Amino acid sequence: MGKMNLRPLQDRIIVKRVEEETKTAGGIFIPETAKEKPQRGEIVAVGNGKKTEDGKVLPLDVKVGDKVLFGKYAGTEVKVDGNDYLMMREDDILAVIE
Repeated sequence: MGKMNLRPLQDRIIVKRVEEETKTAGGIFIPETAKEKPQRGEIVAVGNGKKTEDGKVLPLDVKVGDKVLFGKYAGTEVKVDGNDYLMMREDDILAVIE
């Protein structure tokens, strides 16, 4: 993927969903209707940080390339250059996968 043409503001983050497996470890295929939307993704763009009331900018704890877990209903879906992404705040990120 090339450069992201969307720059999130403040503490917002753009995440590309990581598709879940379509079959179980035992080889059973999961039908499309039974699959839940993945709650894992990779960060593709981050804002500069959250502004405090006194004008300071607090940098984000996450960076581009981090693999993350987020809440089931987190974020707003956006489409950029034909690709689907989620835009969310840093607070919506539950954990970084190391």
